[in-house]
Amino acid sequence: MTDTPSRTPIVLHAGAEVTFPTLTPAQVARVASHGKVRKVDAGEVLFRAGEPAIQFFVVTAGRLEAVRESAAGEEFLIDLRPGQFSGEVTTLAGRQALVTIRAAESGEVIEVGRDELLSLVQADSELSDLFVRAFIFRRLDLVAHGVGDVVLVGSVHSPGTLRIKEFLTRNDHPYAYIDLDRDASVQDLLDRFHVRVDDVPVVICRGTVVLRNPTNGEIATCLGFNEAIDQTHTRDVVIVGAGPAGLAAAVYAASEGLDVVMVEMNAPGGQAGSSSKIENYLGFPAGISGQELADRAYLQAQKFGAQIIIAKAATRLACDRRPYRIEFDDDSHVAAR
Repeated sequence: MTDTPSRTPIVLHAGAEVTFPTLTPAQVARVASHGKVRKVDAGEVLFRAGEPAIQFFVVTAGRLEAVRESAAGEEFLIDLRPGQFSGEVTTLAGRQALVTIRAAESGEVIEVGRDELLSLVQADSELSDLFVRAFIFRRLDLVAHGVGDVVLVGSVHSPGTLRIKEFLTRNDHPYAYIDLDRDASVQDLLDRFHVRVDDVPVVICRGTVVLRNPTNGEIATCLGFNEAIDQTHTRDVVIVGAGPAGLAAAVYAASEGLDVVMVEMNAPGGQAGSSSKIENYLGFPAGISGQELADRAYLQAQKFGAQIIIAKAATRLACDRRPYRIEFDDDSHVAAR
């Protein structure tokens, strides 16, 4: 087979051996024991942007490519060749994919479901380190280059705009920003979506859904941040607040096999997540930024199977009978032992 030359990727990642590593044959075999081998045809879409990213793929033959749709048309992001794998932070979280993955040529992949991937990273420390590190660096690249499914139209003078920018940034969700005060082309965009200037800030999700001055909860719903809470299921542990203490509790409880759900009204990390440097946190003698600490702990909790719900506020603890219930601002609830 003739090797097809790669196009220049839009994501100019640093340290490709970390961001897009190639697995050894032994590592591929360990992944294969948790998945299934399938043939793919040239042009076949494995998952699309906007769909839940619940599959993980390792290329064993042929080539996959990651692309995204934008106003300028389709943009190529990266090639995945034999031994390389798909996925980023959304894969562990089960959120909507930010990019489309398809077969650039006929070949073969190992397909691993999300539950099987979680089992793999909990049991295999070598692959866990490799996957989690790659997922983090890939998300950093996406954020740095604004490769996402959100356009925020606003003004630096608008408190709502600042709130939404903080919400998206602290949740590590890449977005494009258009400043009403500086971008002359913004009026065309507003006209296209029938938006008035006094509707701002405006969030456009996936190029189709327009939210006018939305709440954080509305944005989280539109972007598929959260899995649905099963209100008939009683959890072992419910944690309210995803600050450092809440994240630590989620990691410890989930790593012991407990059924954990954690609810956060804004973003993981709490107040500490906005700190430029934390120097008194155990295990980091050189200090660590609040955002990095939150990102690591958030991914670690998900690795052990904790369910994390963003942009939902707890309003009441009902403890008049067992099981106890935590009630939320959208009239939903979760039961705990």
